[in-house]
Amino acid sequence: MAPPVADVDVESNVPVHQVKKSVGSQPVKTATSSRLDVPLEYSGTLDSYDHFDVTKVIGREFKDLQLSEILHDDAKIRDLAILVSQRGVVFFRNQDINIDDQKILGQRLGELTGKPETSKLHRHALSNSKRGIPVDENGRLDDEVSIISSEQNRKFYKDRFTAFSKKIASNGWHADITFENIPSDYAILKIIQPPEDAGGDTLWASGYEAYDRLSPALQKLADGLTATHNQPGFVKVQNDFGEELIDQERGSPENKGLDFKAEHPLIRTNPVTGWKSLFGAAGQVEAGWINGVTERESEILKAYFLQLIVENHDLQVRFRWNKNDLAVWDNRSVFHTATNDYIGKRQGNRVVSIGEKPYYDPNSKSRREALGQLSS
Repeated sequence: MAPPVADVDVESNVPVHQVKKSVGSQPVKTATSSRLDVPLEYSGTLDSYDHFDVTKVIGREFKDLQLSEILHDDAKIRDLAILVSQRGVVFFRNQDINIDDQKILGQRLGELTGKPETSKLHRHALSNSKRGIPVDENGRLDDEVSIISSEQNRKFYKDRFTAFSKKIASNGWHADITFENIPSDYAILKIIQPPEDAGGDTLWASGYEAYDRLSPALQKLADGLTATHNQPGFVKVQNDFGEELIDQERGSPENKGLDFKAEHPLIRTNPVTGWKSLFGAAGQVEAGWINGVTERESEILKAYFLQLIVENHDLQVRFRWNKNDLAVWDNRSVFHTATNDYIGKRQGNRVVSIGEKPYYDPNSKSRREALGQLSS
């Protein structure tokens, strides 16, 4: 039986459209669990806006829709969240949304799709107000906005974030803040200053499709494993540059301390779609490992999962930024990376919502299976 609307809705009288799923398939509910018992259905409220799918597998772009016009329409914001979870990332051009509205949107996407009440907006340990970079023209500093700054990256990670780096660019693939005990559901990035020279694109890759590229035997193995996500870079920056880090309440009571290490299912079920996604892969486990296997087996699996993401161009989408363009993506089911192929300054404001504790539902389906796209 579907739960009453009050169980999944927050300050909204908009009905929730749900898909039936087997009872008892999810772990025992806790304060950090998704409040959804079944996936959500897109109701079509955004169909009248001009849009197109950027690739077959991932990405949708709305040509003229201003998010500021639908910000307080719960039905449309819920549908937007569902679309983002289905398509992985959704793009909007030349947005007039301000930073306060961007934060409201970041919180509402998750609230309207069942995230725990304890989950708020993430306060990034490093990319926060302590770096002194304003988030608007009035000089405002805000810990709930992650500053995406080419100048900061070149200072802290000069061996990688430069157009002249000799590092393999594929090392940059990641999903945001998976080192937190309660990581992100949705993220919103608005580029307020693209580089004057060409470059600075962002790529996203579908974790759904990466999972579907695994053989049934490897899927069965991966379904039962967990991975330890580890981010030692922040403490290194603290030690090398003397930068202060945020060590408490980073968007959830569970996200605290300077360990930046968390164990999550290798394959994660997205509660909004009910689809399985490769999760314990790429940059978030570069300094981590896969549990329950030997060290060598962990390295082999990590390398293969990264290869799936990097070498399959047809599960990727690439976006070239113009000033004030905005992207919304689902960190549970996509990886992304920036192209550091420019010399000029690039800056953006990213709002990252905290979601639910990651889980694997053995009764969930892969994307291809759910859409009836499995090969015969």
